[in-house]
Amino acid sequence: MKNALPTDFTMRMQALLKEEYPSFLASYEKPFIHGLRVNPLKTECRSFLALSPFPLEPVEWCPLGFRYGEGVRPGKHPYHAAGLYYLQEPSAMFPAVAADVQPGENVLDLCAAPGGKSTQLAAALRGEGLLIANEPHPTRVKALSQNIERLGIQNAIVTNETPERLAERFPLFFDRILVDAPCSGEGMFRKLPEAIEDWSLEKVTECHRTQLSILEAAATMLKPGGTLVYSTCTFAPLENEQTLVSFLQRHSDFALMPISSVPTIKSGRPEWSDPPQPSLVHTARLWPHLLEGEGHFVAKLVKAFTAEGDEPPRKQARKKNGKAESAAGQREAVAAWMAFVKESLPALGDRYPDSSAFLLFGDQLYYTPHPGLDLTGLRINRIGLHIGTLKKNRLEPSHALALAIQASDAARTANYRADDPDLLRYLKGETLTRDGENGWTLVCVDGYPIGWGKQAQEQLKNHYPKGLRWL
Repeated sequence: MKNALPTDFTMRMQALLKEEYPSFLASYEKPFIHGLRVNPLKTECRSFLALSPFPLEPVEWCPLGFRYGEGVRPGKHPYHAAGLYYLQEPSAMFPAVAADVQPGENVLDLCAAPGGKSTQLAAALRGEGLLIANEPHPTRVKALSQNIERLGIQNAIVTNETPERLAERFPLFFDRILVDAPCSGEGMFRKLPEAIEDWSLEKVTECHRTQLSILEAAATMLKPGGTLVYSTCTFAPLENEQTLVSFLQRHSDFALMPISSVPTIKSGRPEWSDPPQPSLVHTARLWPHLLEGEGHFVAKLVKAFTAEGDEPPRKQARKKNGKAESAAGQREAVAAWMAFVKESLPALGDRYPDSSAFLLFGDQLYYTPHPGLDLTGLRINRIGLHIGTLKKNRLEPSHALALAIQASDAARTANYRADDPDLLRYLKGETLTRDGENGWTLVCVDGYPIGWGKQAQEQLKNHYPKGLRWL
């Protein structure tokens, strides 16, 4: 390992782990474990494994998760650009599995960037219900929104707000909330050596305070009977067991629940909290010396039905979302959309039936997953599916739309093998020479949409976004 582990960290871990410490310390000499998670919104696991050009080994606690070895670069493959999978360290897949999200629920990922857990929660929703993926830091929210788009997620709203602001707006609203809390990052020392330089005992204490503040907001937003999953990528008891005990002391209506796991995932340590809390045995610790993954802590809490606080919030009045355009402008935009569907996506049919769900911001048309939701005054980065840009009574489809539909929806497709030189040229932004019917054409890799082109005579003009083009 290039960077020496902090002395304060090793002393604490040696005192905690005792005879296990040598094995724990030796794990830092092993390579970081790489993983990817198949996106079921795009493809089935069996279909992807039949196509996959890289050797993969299954992750025991995540049916969609796989490990891959050193030297493999799935992030540089066209399948990644098409959103067939998300690159994610194996242990990081466990919190969303523990959340056990069901289709149709209202789900919140409160600290969501860069989007690994959000995209996993969205996959469990299967396009039904609502996901709000929130990232408080404005510099990180762009990556979150891009990953939501790449994986073809249509029922997500991406916000850039503090937990407290969301709590004011959404009391008792969510069925499930994931708090993947900011932490001191001890579990990522092997993956991100720079995290070692950023670590200190003071940061551990600061993170503990921040975590409690975030959990307070989450408690306000969770429905009675709802599930709250708390996770970190640190080993520090102060940020894990002690944070939970401090939270439970303030919230008697919450209880820790057992988490289904595998033998290599161990229980949390009740004796590492003050006072010791026996129910902490229901939490989970993922140790790098006991499994093929990095360090994580996961807890699952359920909010009880109580006499006080069970009254659901009043139905929110419909308000304008941000600076949505006039009704007349939206009608014009929807008409342009319907004309585009008829001409270019005839098999799409009435997949977007709610006319009130279309929102026009300037010349940008969106389809929101929850049209009655009051988002006034909130910082919104993405309000649902970006349909396209209105240009002189016609619609130019968005890249997000290409990634959200299927090849069978389109009137015209240009399908290339993953190793076809023309596909690489397309990803670099070049115009392609090909025969085909004039009009908007869905470009695909092995049958999976990857972007738009516009056929004109014998040329396919490139509409792959400039910011995504390959060098």
